[in-house]
Parts: sequence; structure tokens; C-alpha cells
Amino acid sequence: MKITVIGAGYVGLVTATCLADLGNNVLCVEKSSFNLEELNLGMSPICEPDLNEMLHTNLDEGKMRFTNDMDEAIDFSDVIFVCVGTPQGNSGKADLSQIEEVSRQIAKRMNDYKLIIEKSTVPVNTHKLIKRTVKRYARKDLDFDVASNPEFLREGYAVYDFMNPNRIVIGIESERAGKIFREIYKPFTEKGTKLFITKTPAAEIIKYASNSFLAIKISYINMLADLCEKADIDVNMVADGIGADKRIGRDFLNAGIGYGGSCLPKDIRAFINIAEDYGLDFELLRAAEKINKDRRKKFLDKVEELLWILKDKNITVWGLAFKPDTNDIRDAPSIDIINGIMGAGAKLRLYDPEAAENFKKLFPENDFITYYEDKYEALKNSDALIIITEWNEFREVDLDRIKKLMILPIIIDGRNIYEPALMESKGFEYYSVGR
Repeated sequence: MKITVIGAGYVGLVTATCLADLGNNVLCVEKSSFNLEELNLGMSPICEPDLNEMLHTNLDEGKMRFTNDMDEAIDFSDVIFVCVGTPQGNSGKADLSQIEEVSRQIAKRMNDYKLIIEKSTVPVNTHKLIKRTVKRYARKDLDFDVASNPEFLREGYAVYDFMNPNRIVIGIESERAGKIFREIYKPFTEKGTKLFITKTPAAEIIKYASNSFLAIKISYINMLADLCEKADIDVNMVADGIGADKRIGRDFLNAGIGYGGSCLPKDIRAFINIAEDYGLDFELLRAAEKINKDRRKKFLDKVEELLWILKDKNITVWGLAFKPDTNDIRDAPSIDIINGIMGAGAKLRLYDPEAAENFKKLFPENDFITYYEDKYEALKNSDALIIITEWNEFREVDLDRIKKLMILPIIIDGRNIYEPALMESKGFEYYSVGR
């Protein structure tokens, strides 16, 4: 099947590459000439396991290519996935200007039936605005459908999640659109994946509702972590007990310094705003958001309490990305934590296997910040090690070597990646969250 994907950002690039890998002929739109050249050479701008290899393979086999010609892209296919950005404004509302622009461009160019698919995360009933825009700007009275097919891609697992979905949500208003979706996702349904078919506005809500529920779950275990720490209980034991209940599950019950990234923070704020537009107060989501914001300040307070005076101390930080296996630093806890430590006068030695270049754009090297390409090199003569991101390479380290490199064997772990008993036996002052 021929498929057009508009937008080669995080969602668009993964969607286009995976659809090509399923055997489709995919044309993906990228506005930036610089990025376009790199993409056609198989160079992915995002760090995501398996994406580069899959991108190279499908480009070499001629199953996908990139263009900045919107007319060509709209003519190419009757199936158009819209994967443009919906950034959040100061009010909390999603900025839908790119959605509107794409809708106008499709309307002006279309000469036959089009299935316009919302892949971007959009507020409920955005499909009605797209339909109205297409009808206004279309040069002919042509048949078209607007459908919702929200993505559920975790950064660091995006390719895996796309190729191994536990369900595929689609919101449609015609059998014609449903038939097209069944053809696109046939490779998955043949393996038993459920195609969850609903009305378009319900699909739009499902995306926000899912992410907001996960945010609540994270905030809940972090709330319990504060109680566990004061009551001298290991929060991991509590999380294991809660997660053993099949109605709840263990995923997203890891205590730490809270969530970040481009999805959960943005989506929970947007969902609160959507509720307000309908005269509702999603107080539960406000509480979850506040708990998450407070995690960063509480962790900073812990650092200051344990190290007393931060001024002129050499502090190593491992992990800058908001989560492992990505170079994404959007709304990362590291930003607030490093701002606070640097503001107290400490000298920071930073290491992250993927996100350092992006972090340098916010925090260039100066008298207080130095970046390292080796995690052990960053530890030399440090007064403390702070762990912010739970990269697997941090779990598999030489603890004896770490101890020899540091002035003081102090580790403040924001992600609970080590066992306290082991660290104590190795002679570390080890502090974690909720334990």
C-alpha cells in the first residue's frame, strides 16, 4: 500500500520507518532541507534502538523516501498519516496550528478520496475542526475521511512498541476507513493483536487518558516513597506487593525523581485544559502533576542535606536524558536538578551516553560545568556521584574502581539502581529514594 506520512519528527519517523518495514511504500515529509538530506542518507536525528538499522534497510530497498514537496506527498497516496507537532502553549492548550496548516494543504491539493489520519496527540473533537477546514478549502466536493490512530510509543522502545503492539486504537466514522486500517494493520491482526475500533472522539481521548493514568501511577508510588523513607521501609517491597495484583501491575511503579519527556508532562497538562474547556476540574490530575514537580525539589533538598555545603564541591552527574535509551532532554528532571546544584556553587562533571550534545545547548561548558565522554573519567576527584537517569551501563559498573576514583564514596541515587546492602558492604555512603 502507498502511504504518506507528514512530519519526520519522533512519531513520524518511527511510524514511516515501521510502516515501510511492514511492506508498504512510504513517502515521508520533512520541511527542513538539512534534515531531509540526512534522512535520505539514512541518518536518524533521534536516538532510538533499532531505528537507524531499519531506516537504512528500507531506504536501500526503496520502500521509503523523504521529501519536502507537500504537493508530491499529497498526490502520492490516498492514506495520509499526520504526525506534526502539537506543542503546548503557556495556557496549557495544545497548539494546533501545524494540524490546521496540513489540513489546508491537503484540501487544496486533493483530487480524489483521502483518508486523513490523526497520529499526533490532539484534543477531543479535533477531527471536527480538520473536517471543517478541509471542506472550506477543498476546490472540489470530494469524499474524504478523518480518523484517529493515536500512538503509544515509549521513547527508548518506540520501534519495539510499534512492531509489537498490545492493541491498536483507531477511531473511524466510515466502513471505508475501517477497511483501509484493516489492510494496513493486517500483519498485526493476523498474529492476534486486537484492533480496537471506536468512534473518532473516543480514540482522541484514549491517548490523553492513557498517558494521564500512567502519570498518576508514577506520582502515586513517589508519594508512597516519601512515607516509606520516613517509616524506614523499602518502597520497592511495597511496589512489588502492589504490582503483584493483576488489576494494577508492576509497570510504572518505580519510585524516583519523577517523569519527564515530551509526552506525560505535556499530555497531563493538556488533559487538564481540555476538561476546563468543558467546565470540569480534573483535580486528581492536578495533584499528580504537583507531586511530580515536587520530586525534583525534594531530591535537591536531599542532595543539599547530605552534602551540606555544595559550593566548590566537585559533583559528578550520571544521566541527563529524561529516560534511558534516548537523547531526549525535554522536561528532563536533570535540567532542574543541575540548575539547582550549579546555583549553589558546585562544580559539575556531567556524563550521559547519548544526551550530552543536546544538554550542551542548554548548559554550555563553563567554569562550573564540564562534560566527559567516559563515565569513570567523570568521577576522578569527585566529592559525590548523583545518578539521574537509569542507563543500563550504570547498573553494570566496577564499584571498586568507582570508590578508588572518588575523593568521598558518596552516591545519591535518584533511580534506585543499586541494592543498599551491596553498597554498604562495598564501603559507600549510599542514599536512594524511598528506602
